[in-house]
This record gives sequence, C-alpha cells and structure tokens, in this order.
Amino acid sequence: MSNTQTSTRTDTGHPEKPLTLSVRASTLPLQPTGALDKFEFIESTPVIGREYKNVQLSDLLKADNSDELIRELAIIISQRNVVFFRNQDINIEQQKLVPWQQLGILSGRPKESGLHIHPTTRPSSELGLEITVITSQNDRSKIYEDALDISQFASREWHTDGHTLPPLGGDTLWASSYEAYDRLSPSFAKFLEGLTAVHDARPTGNPENIGLDLTAIHPVIRTNPVTGWKGLFVSKSFTRRILELTKDESDFVLDYLNRVITENHDLQVRFNWKQNDVAIWANSSTVHNVTRDYDEHREGNRVVSLGERPYFDPASQSRREALGLKKRVFWGQA
Repeated sequence: MSNTQTSTRTDTGHPEKPLTLSVRASTLPLQPTGALDKFEFIESTPVIGREYKNVQLSDLLKADNSDELIRELAIIISQRNVVFFRNQDINIEQQKLVPWQQLGILSGRPKESGLHIHPTTRPSSELGLEITVITSQNDRSKIYEDALDISQFASREWHTDGHTLPPLGGDTLWASSYEAYDRLSPSFAKFLEGLTAVHDARPTGNPENIGLDLTAIHPVIRTNPVTGWKGLFVSKSFTRRILELTKDESDFVLDYLNRVITENHDLQVRFNWKQNDVAIWANSSTVHNVTRDYDEHREGNRVVSLGERPYFDPASQSRREALGLKKRVFWGQA
C-alpha cells in the first residue's frame, strides 16, 4: 500500500531533480470487499483508528484466502489510517512479510519499493537492516550543550514516520491527514493544492534512491492512491519550506497547518501499548508522536514498507466528500 508501518518513512530525491521513487502502476482507488467483516472490531474514534479483537496476524498470513484478507486489511488501514492488534504471536520474518510482500504488493505498490533501511540502523544489527529498533535509550544518549535549546512542547515531535514497555506512559498518538484537510476552508484548501514543500529525508530502501541527499520535494496536499482521498502532507519534524511562497509566508502557513494537526484532538487517536501489541499505519495519510511521560526503558521493533512517489490528483476527493459526510463546523463552546 502507499507506505505502511508496523511502520513508514517516505520517498526521497534531490530538491532540484525529479523524485526517484516509482509511481504506482494504477492510481484507481481500491474498493473494500468485506473480507474482514467476520472478525470483531471496534472503531477507535469516528475518524481514525480501528482495533481488531482476537485476530492474530499470523493466522491471516496462513489462511487459505490470505491474499484476499491481507489486501482487505491494506484498504482498511488506508481508510482508517491506523489499525491495532493486541498480544500478537507474529515473529520477525512474518513482521517483515506483512507490510512489504503482502500489504504493499497486494494493494499495488511499485515493485521497486521494498523495505526501508533506516539511516540509524547499525550494519551489525542482529535483526537485520530492515528492522529498526525504536528505543528510548537513543533519546537519553543525546548530549545537548544546553537543555534550554530543546523545545519543551510535546507537539514538536509529530512526524510521519513494543516489546519493552514502561509500567505507565509511552502512548503513541496518530492524527488523520484526511480529517486535517477536511478542517480547511474550501478556498484555503484550493490554494494549497498543487503547492510543493521541501522535506528532510534519507534516500534508502529503494534501488533508484542513491546518494547522500537528505531532502525531497512532496506535494502539500497528497492523494492516497488506495483510497483516492486528499490529505494534508506536512509535519513539524520533516517539512521545512513551501517552495512557491516566500520564507515568511511559508513559515506562517506551515505553522498554521501544523496547528491544525496538533491542536485538534478530535482528529487524533491515542494508543496505550501492552506487551506484543502491533500497530500498522499508513504514513501517507497520518502523522504520529510518542508521549514522553515516562522515565523507564521503552523499546519496540519497526518494519517500514516504502510506497509510491507522492502525488496530488486534482480529481481526487476529500474523505468526507467521498463518504457523503458533512464538514465539521464549530460554532462555539457547547
């Protein structure tokens, strides 16, 4: 699918050159078949998140109709942004298989896009280059000349990007890029469509991505090819500059767009991790952030499937438009 994570990082290239990740063979939205409707689930919020009760991903991989089930899961992840599975027995090799060979291929990702190799992964990692260990120890190893140089707002780390858990804390929040787009006025949304922005990234994981350049140019409004829905594709951590605007204009607009994502709690979902839980999300249509309210060790494994080159289709719809839902309008305090 277009970028999944049990994790996802995306698409890179040189600011002065065409992006190097491939475009999907087809950009026609995929339609759900109901293949997973027999399994019990709950919607985490009205706009984002779904949790399946008593479903093992390993069983889906071994089922006779595995391709049908995994393809359906790819569509649901793209529609709901993030899907949660509790207490999984999935092993490392199966964890790599789910987002890459199954979710990605069955939902039409380019054949060139494999698993992402994170730039911080050590070549000697016993789990292999394609498994990223997310650990709080990395944060504690950073040495700052002055702690006052670090932003103290938790919202600073929202970005498009467990087996050891603290007894309390360490939740992860995801925000829906679809709903963020739908919060914009029609005139402002139209203004943003077609604009492009510079992102910080690293060109690894796709054989067409070579060199040491850390930046890429992506559309500010991105179309998810699995759903055909528009989403706001910016984040505090990676988006640096809107190219068609002056620096002052760009800073002003990006500040507002990031506030739409971080200050609207009703387009977010918060997940409290338990042992062996798995979250799979579409980084093309979400941003996420960890809640750093713990002192104990926190660690988990992440597998990242690369997707397609980000694009904007002027004919695409917003999520609310596609589902026949009214835009949210706030008339003051309840």
